[in-house]
Amino acid sequence: MSVKIVTDSAADLPPRLAEELDITIIPIYISFGDKVYRDGVDMAPNDFYSKLISSPVHPFTSAPSAGDFAQTYTEVARDTNQIVSIHITRRHSGTYDVALLGREILKKARCQIEIIDSQGVSMWQGLVTLAAARAAQAGCELHEVVDAANEAIMQMRALALLDTVEYIIRGGRIGKAISRLESVLNLKAMLTLRKGELRPAGVVRTRGKGIERLYEFVRSAFPFGELAIVYSTTFEDAQKLADYTTSLFPNVVPEVVRLGSALGVHAGPGALIIAIRL
Repeated sequence: MSVKIVTDSAADLPPRLAEELDITIIPIYISFGDKVYRDGVDMAPNDFYSKLISSPVHPFTSAPSAGDFAQTYTEVARDTNQIVSIHITRRHSGTYDVALLGREILKKARCQIEIIDSQGVSMWQGLVTLAAARAAQAGCELHEVVDAANEAIMQMRALALLDTVEYIIRGGRIGKAISRLESVLNLKAMLTLRKGELRPAGVVRTRGKGIERLYEFVRSAFPFGELAIVYSTTFEDAQKLADYTTSLFPNVVPEVVRLGSALGVHAGPGALIIAIRL
């Protein structure tokens, strides 16, 4: 039996890739007041961002339950006895720890489940998951699939531009120092990931300057293996970044991906993220 891959919806994996590589995705929950939605299942992205901007109630996210994980693992285990489950950084979500609880529920089942903290969000997590899935599809053993994921984690780099830090501050995902800078000086925040934690990577005076920083990030990171561009509401900016990348490096085909609601809650409208696997 081949190794099967599980991840959560914070990976922002395009459905076609998940289907092609047989990746099972567990949705994270989004709550607007007393209404609860499954990320990527119950609300289209345009509807989500419209509601995010207009709703007087700020939404919050919650991890899938241990029962959700146990049920998913049980279903996946019908076709395998080896699962690799890759999840959003535990520095900013309880999903990884709940996955451990879900595995504990099934500890008597004849299925070996390895759970990995991707140390990232969005397509950082997505590219790590893809690396594991390709290894599994190639017929690798469980330990080799785990090694492929861990190697990809070490190769990952990311840079994000937030059009506003209002949403990430509300969600408690970063300190208020940048919020004060933005409100006083009207600056835009850049963020990066280090050891699984979102950290400030500087500020820029305009969105245009921030996008130029993203362009420079692409130029300086080459040579790299894979690149994904993630956007919340500004597809045109993402596509321009993709076209620019291809113009410089014709052999690179960037994956342009919509930021799902699990992370859109915190990033807000206008967010752009570049995830690179070296």
